[in-house]
Amino acid sequence: MQHFPDARSVVRALAPDEPVILNRPHAAARAARFFVEKFPGKSLYAVKANPSPDLFRILWDNGVTHFDVASIAEVRLTRSVLPDATLCFMHPVKSRGAIREAYFDHGVKTFSLDSSEELAKIVEATRDADGNDAPDLRLCVRLRVSSEHAALSLASKFGCDLTEAPVLLQETRQYADWLGVCFHVGSQAMSPFAYVQALDRTRAAIAEASVVIDMIDVGGGFPSVYPGMEPPPLEDYFTIIHQHFYALPIAYNAELWCEPGRALCAEYSSLVVKVEKRRGEELYINDGAYGALFDAAHVDWKFPVRPLEDDLIKPEMDFAFYGPTCDDADYMPGPFSLPEDIQAGDYIEIGMLGAYGAAMKTDFNGFGSAERIIVEDEPMASLYDGSRTRPAADNVVSLR
Repeated sequence: MQHFPDARSVVRALAPDEPVILNRPHAAARAARFFVEKFPGKSLYAVKANPSPDLFRILWDNGVTHFDVASIAEVRLTRSVLPDATLCFMHPVKSRGAIREAYFDHGVKTFSLDSSEELAKIVEATRDADGNDAPDLRLCVRLRVSSEHAALSLASKFGCDLTEAPVLLQETRQYADWLGVCFHVGSQAMSPFAYVQALDRTRAAIAEASVVIDMIDVGGGFPSVYPGMEPPPLEDYFTIIHQHFYALPIAYNAELWCEPGRALCAEYSSLVVKVEKRRGEELYINDGAYGALFDAAHVDWKFPVRPLEDDLIKPEMDFAFYGPTCDDADYMPGPFSLPEDIQAGDYIEIGMLGAYGAAMKTDFNGFGSAERIIVEDEPMASLYDGSRTRPAADNVVSLR
């Protein structure tokens, strides 16, 4: 993989006609160390956010040893790259074949579930040839919680209701060598109090079930920085989670887990695109809705952008993007603020695409290629570079 100082040097040296993904290993390493050192428990990397083997190795080398896998393909990939990693199959709905292969072929012991049907499936798929139940299952019951503080809701598809949770916890305890409760507050949670509400629901479920709980998994949702989305310091999230975790009716040696995806990899990558045409306030670029910019098209995600030309001198204005395919849906409304005099042939860097960027890329319409290059400069925004400190007097988390 080629190395360059920054995006401008890539454009000057290569003048690429195809999109280029810029990877920043130092940014991912810094994020991993932050979670490993500051989160008051164990951090699992959510593989779906960016299933790059190179990224796996960076996270592993910086202390992330547990990985949240959501499909048998992710199990196989992660195990092939990191033979010694601990894999946790946290998708609440799985096929029997996927469960069986994960357990017997890849050593996966930890599984998530949100229904009695899924529990029965896991128990059946992990029995040995003589029909004996697995003695070492580590099972996590997923609760449905609110996503009101998140930019993207994850409240409708998975999770058992609070009224169902006590019975499911009791049933699961009969088969679990180790029992956990997990939830997900939604993607890009902009307030630490998202976790307070979820942990309050967790408390109610555990109290009603009256079973021993060995682990609480607060899931993902930890934010990154995007235009119009400036989250509080992650330390605020960690402090509130820690305080409420210790107030739960759980085993004295219970573990605390989290599953960051976006927060660990958003700063890892950016994208260099070329403007192929300008039509008024619309720029036709060579990546889009079917490529790394899926979120910009389908959920109106605002990514930071900057021009890579030195001769653009006019004030900025708002633009929308069209991607390269023949589909009208290949449209990103933005707005994306760029110099008024940007034209065809110019290059743009689109930042913070390490999460759900390259992972969502397809080959639709023949537009899928993208060279990967390592650059050494800082990402376009960061939670981890020390630039977002607050005055000491303001750096207080209130529980009210």
